[in-house]
Amino acid sequence: MQFLFLSSGPFKIPLPSVHYYFSSFLHPSIHPAIFLQLSAMLSFAALTLRLGSTGCRGGRRNLATIVSGNKTSQLVRERLKEDLDQMRGQFPGFRPGLVVLQVGDRDDSNLYISMKLKAAAEIGINASHVRLPKTATEDEVLRRIVEVNENLEVHGLIVQLPLDSINPMDTEKVTNAVAPEKDVDGLTSINAGKLSRGDLGDCFIPCTPKGCMKLISQTGTSVAGKNAVVIGRSKIVGAPMHDLLLWSHATVTTCHSKTTDLAAQVGRADILVVGAGKAEMVKGEWLKEGAVVIDCGINHIPDDSKANGMRVVGDVHYPSAKEKAGFITPVPGGVGPMTVAMLMENTVQSAKRFLKTYQPGKWNISYAKLKPQKPQPSDVAIAHSFTPKTIGRLAREVGLFSEEVEPYGTTRAKVRLEALNRLKTQPNGKYLVVTGITPTPLGEGTTTTTLGLAQALGAHLHVNSFACVRQPSRGSNFGVKGGAVGGGYCQVIPMEEVSLHLTSDIQAVMAASSLVVDTINARVLCESTQSDKALFDWLVPLRDGHRKFSLSQLNRLKRLGIEKPETLKPEEIYRFIRLDIDPETKTLSGYVASEMMAVLALSTSLGDMTRRLARVVVAYSRKGKPVTTEDLGISGVLATLMRDAVKPSLMQTMEGTPVFVHTCPLSDIAQGNSSILADQIALKLVGPEGFVVTEAEGGAELGMEKFFDIKCRSSGLHPDVVVMVASVPALKMHGGGPAVTAGSAMPKEYSAENLTLLENGCNHLKRQLENARAFGLPVVVAINTFSTDTDAELGLVCEQAKLAGALEAVPCSHWAEGGAGAVALGQAVQRAAETPHQMNFLYDLEMPIDDKIRVIAKSMYGADDVELLPQAQKKVALFSKQGLGNLPICMAKTHLSLSHDPERKGVPTGFTLPIRDIHANLGAGFLYPLVGTTSVPPQSPAFSCFHDNDFSTESK
Repeated sequence: MQFLFLSSGPFKIPLPSVHYYFSSFLHPSIHPAIFLQLSAMLSFAALTLRLGSTGCRGGRRNLATIVSGNKTSQLVRERLKEDLDQMRGQFPGFRPGLVVLQVGDRDDSNLYISMKLKAAAEIGINASHVRLPKTATEDEVLRRIVEVNENLEVHGLIVQLPLDSINPMDTEKVTNAVAPEKDVDGLTSINAGKLSRGDLGDCFIPCTPKGCMKLISQTGTSVAGKNAVVIGRSKIVGAPMHDLLLWSHATVTTCHSKTTDLAAQVGRADILVVGAGKAEMVKGEWLKEGAVVIDCGINHIPDDSKANGMRVVGDVHYPSAKEKAGFITPVPGGVGPMTVAMLMENTVQSAKRFLKTYQPGKWNISYAKLKPQKPQPSDVAIAHSFTPKTIGRLAREVGLFSEEVEPYGTTRAKVRLEALNRLKTQPNGKYLVVTGITPTPLGEGTTTTTLGLAQALGAHLHVNSFACVRQPSRGSNFGVKGGAVGGGYCQVIPMEEVSLHLTSDIQAVMAASSLVVDTINARVLCESTQSDKALFDWLVPLRDGHRKFSLSQLNRLKRLGIEKPETLKPEEIYRFIRLDIDPETKTLSGYVASEMMAVLALSTSLGDMTRRLARVVVAYSRKGKPVTTEDLGISGVLATLMRDAVKPSLMQTMEGTPVFVHTCPLSDIAQGNSSILADQIALKLVGPEGFVVTEAEGGAELGMEKFFDIKCRSSGLHPDVVVMVASVPALKMHGGGPAVTAGSAMPKEYSAENLTLLENGCNHLKRQLENARAFGLPVVVAINTFSTDTDAELGLVCEQAKLAGALEAVPCSHWAEGGAGAVALGQAVQRAAETPHQMNFLYDLEMPIDDKIRVIAKSMYGADDVELLPQAQKKVALFSKQGLGNLPICMAKTHLSLSHDPERKGVPTGFTLPIRDIHANLGAGFLYPLVGTTSVPPQSPAFSCFHDNDFSTESK
């Protein structure tokens, strides 16, 4: 410490105290040397005035220096404003966030809160006051705390005490529910424990003790080596004050209600901090000469001279104490303002800590490290070798709040649509769609590539990435096609959960479709056996003398032009109750299930799904009029059955990157893509620099075309890059190689180098690249490599792909290496996403139905023309008359050829595409023509994958 020695005697006045008094009114431009001289002169003058001469004042001791909390807190606030200006300079628009949570409506609490909110507003902190009623329960308070804990825009949370509720409240439990990193009051056990251990740089210090330390430092007194006495041991003041002084190297004594001879303890104190809560308890004569006295008390005592009859005093008797202390804080105007200032300082400190690790749009996520084995084990063995992180942890890592996640066990969860509403103002990330050439019956690896690319982008290139894939189809209603959750080291895990029930979406769809079929049968039976009166009483029963129509019934009356349901005429009752369903037109359960799954995948909200379900046509009347689920009066209950199914299911890849597994519409009679809602939520979560990788099943001419012309029309989302998956064996097949049969060994031609066969097959790749480029987006080719591929073969495919217009072509080994094998692909799509592009659709919706079909057939399949068979011609005329001509087209065609004949590989030419019939999925919102011999629903194979599965009672 520096001291100023005066020539008139051995008095030593510490310079910091001089600076403290005079720096507030001296201009900041004054040179330090001049400032020092002025300080000395003023100090000497002050000393002379206070002490006087021996002859005049008799050597009377000077009064204590007043340590003003008002002035010090104002200096702190000004500094915090500067800190916030610097933050905004680095992160434009950023503001520290503070939430004050109050239970009840106590007047004293309201006063304290208003002071905090006012101080925050002056500094520039975004503070909000959350007041819960006195009737709030402990669970309600804890839930609200969790919400604030998870809000990234809030950096400080204080729970205003006491908790003024009529219900029992565990204050300790509530206080400790605050996240330690947001506990700017410093009251949680975690912060208190760190403080007690001396971890001062890694905790929040309670505001009042922290303010006391600031005031002590303003006196210029060195705490180290001093005797410090703290009166009071509360968790808010006394106990943390003791720890602060101790770790500042003072010798500390804590006094309390059981302390004997308190005056003697006080008399030894160089530094005295009083927080006893007793008015004027400490007397001046107790003090050590020149002690630093910090008074934390706020008490009210009677005073007739005051308008309200009360006067505010501290725990120290101020008039006598100032005669003996060296420094003393007044009450009010001492510790009180510092408490609020330190709350603001802690909030800004919390925001600074947040910004140290904060990268806009960057997740704080952990990834698993793969150790691929050679030879490679089975997919099941690989999947079982990994332990996924808990789904709650993954949800937090990608920015989901706990109330937005519904866990199903520890490895999967539903994500509520509230997350999309919360994130609606956030910019979308980059959008990638993975498609492929026409596959072999064994598949081309689009799902594996989707997952591998997401793993490469996230775990290896360290950008936010989300995969969105379909749930595997299961059961006779959808066909059994196998696991479809990736393969090798690119799988969704746990694989059994994905392949089986997952989160019961399929069960919900099946329950809804069964309800439709049962309701149709019941309605047909009732209409054929009951009179109009009996049927009307059954549909709209009389209760308490009144009939109450349901919403769907009112909608039906409105469509019939009946405006007054209370006064129905007999002929109106007849029209209302008689659907007159033609039993021959009843929709089979499989058809209903397929359309409901398509509805689920194309819905953009719960309300949108409800409206789509109401439009589903399930039969026709004998006069040819469509009968919808709303006509049956069950659209509302269908939405109820499927209310949970509309929420995407969150899972993870083997490397810990997030995956949405949601919906499984068929790729022939439906659009064959995962859900819109999964893509929408993922695009918000990844942020503007992140990537969402979604899959379009089947060849580009089928799944990709439907993705653009159906899914993107419904979602309004426009992808940035198309990834085209190809493999050397598939291209050899399209070049004239032997037939590939599922379940049989690959012919030797596919494992031996054959550049001629491969080059011929590249014509098919060129055709599919033309299909992809027709939508205006950059295309990157991903070559899904096999161990039998040669460098010459891979080089040939890359060369041919680039000549055909691919932006880049990259061999990938993700099946064998995980994300590491797709890093080059990830880098290629990153570059492609930055190229200028503008997506366009293949056809205008206002074109006639047959013209839209013709455009798809010619531009995507290479057909010379289309042939509408008689039934298809009738449907074109009917749908056009019904006003359905502006719906998009969903071609139901084989996925094994560009043509309608699955045996024709390569690039078929000289064919006319036969359209035997056209159906309308009004709920999903498209027409689907049946091409050639396509079966609806598709046939299940005679030997399905379930024959090779069994259950062990000894396994997990």
